[in-house]
Amino acid sequence: MEISHLQRARYAYNPKLPAILREELENIVLKRGETTEAVSDQGDLKLFFRNTYGKPIVGFEKGKNSDVGKKISVGVILSGGQAPGGHNVIAGLFDGLKKGSAESQLFGFLNGPSGLIENKWTLLTAETIEQYRNTGGFDIIGSGRTKIETPDQFAASLKTAKDLGLNAIVIIGGDDSNTNAALLAEYFVENGSSIQVIGCPKTIDGDLKNEYIETSFGFDTAVKTYSELIGNIERDANSARKYWHFIKLMGRSASHIALECALQTHPNICFISEEIQAKQMSLSQVINTITDAVVKRADQGDNFGVILIPEGLIEFMPEMKKLIEELNDTMGVYGHEFAKIDSFIERLYFLDSYISEASYNLLKNLPTQIAEQLLLDRDPHGNVQVSRIDTEKLLISVTEKRLAELKKQGVYKGKFSTYGHFFGYEGRCAAPSNFDADYCYSLGFTAFMLIATGLTGYISSVRNLTAPAEQWIAGGIPLTMMMNMEQRHGIKKPVIKKALVELDSVPFKTFAAQREHWAVNTCYLFPGAIQYFGPPEVCGQPTKTLLLERALKSG
Repeated sequence: MEISHLQRARYAYNPKLPAILREELENIVLKRGETTEAVSDQGDLKLFFRNTYGKPIVGFEKGKNSDVGKKISVGVILSGGQAPGGHNVIAGLFDGLKKGSAESQLFGFLNGPSGLIENKWTLLTAETIEQYRNTGGFDIIGSGRTKIETPDQFAASLKTAKDLGLNAIVIIGGDDSNTNAALLAEYFVENGSSIQVIGCPKTIDGDLKNEYIETSFGFDTAVKTYSELIGNIERDANSARKYWHFIKLMGRSASHIALECALQTHPNICFISEEIQAKQMSLSQVINTITDAVVKRADQGDNFGVILIPEGLIEFMPEMKKLIEELNDTMGVYGHEFAKIDSFIERLYFLDSYISEASYNLLKNLPTQIAEQLLLDRDPHGNVQVSRIDTEKLLISVTEKRLAELKKQGVYKGKFSTYGHFFGYEGRCAAPSNFDADYCYSLGFTAFMLIATGLTGYISSVRNLTAPAEQWIAGGIPLTMMMNMEQRHGIKKPVIKKALVELDSVPFKTFAAQREHWAVNTCYLFPGAIQYFGPPEVCGQPTKTLLLERALKSG
């Protein structure tokens, strides 16, 4: 495989570790903190996780540990969507295992949890690991979205682990994947197995976090990649001075990516889905926000701008949310009948009998392309695939219509030319920033230490992340601590609660205090590409979100 000069240089980068993890392993012992409770539904979850609920938060300290050098075998799974730094989690886990005992082994399950269920794996060697250090992607073993949820799947997973003689399994993933890790840990204990399960917090969406998981890995790299692209577009807009750019960004449930990119680039407008929902803002109100800025900028001769849109925005507007829910309910009952209808017009007529008049009128009056996407793109459960809806094109179309009305009224005299963009996959497999390279390596090494100290049902935690790496605090928190019960397909199930943008948080308030000024004035920032070499203020800074959150807690 050919490699670039940058990749060759990245191979040589030595990720940093918290000071405690740089000690000789036999000098590191577990430090137990307070016992924990789930974020809500404590009674239900205590019954659900009879063996793994309520464990203490743990850290590490100096002491004598005679067990850490034992030979062990561990399996690792990459689960869900890709995020920059996953390879370094595996590298940190591998190096920890080998530092404990040169005879320890690491098995990589292929293409996600299905590899564990189907007993498909590869033995990861030093030669393999060396090819992937500090690189993006999940291609070392592949990933997948299979959920371990049926009795047969749980039984097959335990059989595979036993057949391989595993001592532990590490699941690297987001909220759903780590929910799987918690369920697997409980299942193993319930069935008399000592095989441990440890999770690692991954998702570029940034919605897997709390006091002890300050950020999920990959978020830093992804938002810096998107911000570079947004900055480039802002520079182009300010040069050409004739286009409005509507940029959709990853973030179906949470708007952390959009918020961070706004803080880094100062666009004219950035929508935050959580605010749209809290204020119950309709599509019309969203369009008003856009047209107000377009008209004011046009009055001063600026017929250009940049707008950031979270991909899940459409679901947070009340009338659109109701329409989508009604479509999902209808498809759940009449999906097979509906699928036989080829014509878009006939599909509309069909729905007239099954959805409310308000939803039907909304659907009928949407741009045809968007209405067709709402009707045609279904997931395996029959639900609308919101991420495939061209929300940016919807906003462009409705804004054009509104501006045409304002022009007739003599209110608007500018020109409105647009481009739509979607930045998604561009950020998922970027070469990790120095921050993510260090953070991910530390998460993997910490996962090994959690295994070596006999824990199960925990997620690897590395915090104090705005300080230099040697001051980072390594440890673990029980997966059940992050959980609540949610309705899924008509059944209440335990799931890790997503961390949404909090409207009273410092990052959001910082953004909100400036956005009216940004809307009318050209205040763009151009972050440029991720830098791997140079002074710490250039190549070692974490996200604005993390800096603002930590400044509040340390202040």
